[in-house]
Amino acid sequence: MTVIAGCSSEKAAAPAASTPPPASAPKPAEAAKLRAALLPAPKGMQVAYGPEVGTYSTLRSTRQGLESVRQAKLDHPECAGAALLDVAQPEVAKAPAAVVGFASPKGSITQAVVSLPAGVFPGPLPSECDAYHAHVRGIDVVYRTRDLKMPKQGDESRAYLTTASGGDRQAQIGTVTIRRGTLVMSLMVVGREVKRAGLMELGKLADQNLSRAAV
Repeated sequence: MTVIAGCSSEKAAAPAASTPPPASAPKPAEAAKLRAALLPAPKGMQVAYGPEVGTYSTLRSTRQGLESVRQAKLDHPECAGAALLDVAQPEVAKAPAAVVGFASPKGSITQAVVSLPAGVFPGPLPSECDAYHAHVRGIDVVYRTRDLKMPKQGDESRAYLTTASGGDRQAQIGTVTIRRGTLVMSLMVVGREVKRAGLMELGKLADQNLSRAAV
């Protein structure tokens, strides 16, 4: 929801101030496992946020995402988080997670790795979410999403490319979600143009990290 309003998603958030972990934060061994599944900064990008480890619903990136959804008015509200991890699900909200964000002048990448019960994975995109409208910070935005066919990775995997157009601005959002065992990894790539080949390669690298961490 934050993409078109000044293309603000292309600028990752500034690093958060150090704060004590919440009481439900992952134990050290689990936190290390989640961190190990995160990607290093891709070439030409720098770390702009995190890594942050904690309960998924308490992470700053999760809370910012929820706030963005609250500020937007959609003609299909169910599409706001379609095909993504649903923080409204208790098992997702309380799950241990790690998140990191990267940025460059061309765009941003946000990666999350979440430890979830077996079988918890986003379903396919509902047909009504192929195209929908939203009013975001005073701008009327059209979101058009297509399913990107990709070789199966992990136990389950999905990839989508969304084009957001509003006013004189346009941005693209590529997403890849992969599950290996109880670890679910999601990638969100935002830029003026997101190429399928680059998104698939990034997903492959992320899955390699995930496979080592899931052992």
